[in-house]
Amino acid sequence: MDKEEQIVIDKGSEGIRIDRFLADNGDKTRSFYQKAIEDQKILVNDKPVKNNYKLRTDDMITILPIEEEILDVSPENIPLDILYEDCDVLVVNKPKGMVVHPAPGHPDHTLVNAVMYHCGDSLSAINGVIRPGIVHRIDRDTTGSLIICKNDHAHLLIAQQIKEHSLNRIYRGIVIGRMPDRSGTIDAPIGRSSKDRKKMAIDPVHGRRAVTHYRVLSNVRDYAYCEFRLETGRTHQIRVHMASIGHPLLGDTVYGPSKCPFRLQGQCLHAMTLGFIHPTTGKYIEVNAPLPDYFVRLLKLLKDK
Repeated sequence: MDKEEQIVIDKGSEGIRIDRFLADNGDKTRSFYQKAIEDQKILVNDKPVKNNYKLRTDDMITILPIEEEILDVSPENIPLDILYEDCDVLVVNKPKGMVVHPAPGHPDHTLVNAVMYHCGDSLSAINGVIRPGIVHRIDRDTTGSLIICKNDHAHLLIAQQIKEHSLNRIYRGIVIGRMPDRSGTIDAPIGRSSKDRKKMAIDPVHGRRAVTHYRVLSNVRDYAYCEFRLETGRTHQIRVHMASIGHPLLGDTVYGPSKCPFRLQGQCLHAMTLGFIHPTTGKYIEVNAPLPDYFVRLLKLLKDK
């Protein structure tokens, strides 16, 4: 954004949060506008506001020029397990232990560093220089399918599918405890924990709607092998939801027991299936990431016991 923009709010937009309004009506992501608001690059009636400011009729939003960030993330020659690729999108099978994008404590060796080396300049810029091409994330210790967008057109259309809950995301996981109900739905809002800001929690008052559909594939000893379909995509959604019904993911020492009877690196969770409408062809594409070796070995161990 290299020039100042102004928007006058009409009656139909009254009561909408400013960050949501801008994301719905602009060409950038909600997180982009939230940061711009925090940096006082977006004003309402010539005054700074917070992200949760609710618009009023005749409010004047001023978007000041925002300088492009200087790239400080370097490409790294890290091998990628590519599941699908064309000129618009790249779907990779993220390994356990890899962080998606640079963050405090993880400045390099991330998926973004690897993708930058593989794609060069062919990545969408909507989420800024720290997260080029990144339209959604999975946790560091969750494995599986992740889509990368190579241009802004693809990014906006994939982001729209995520917003409309039409992106097909199916996970596999092992939870603690046998589950007598073969299937079910958890519809419980998730927000930042008031007790530990590094964790998420069920929050009926301030949380955002979160829906997880689960299906038990098999009960193995004192555990259940499950399939999860995400209707929404909140941070740590499956982990928080399953813990909330007394079945935390095996290996999840954040939302489950502090000790694990198996030598695992974090939660036993895998993003298996990713289905989306291709941003250029309009055709449905479905990509499947095979279960990682540790997961297969663990299932066999539980069944052989």
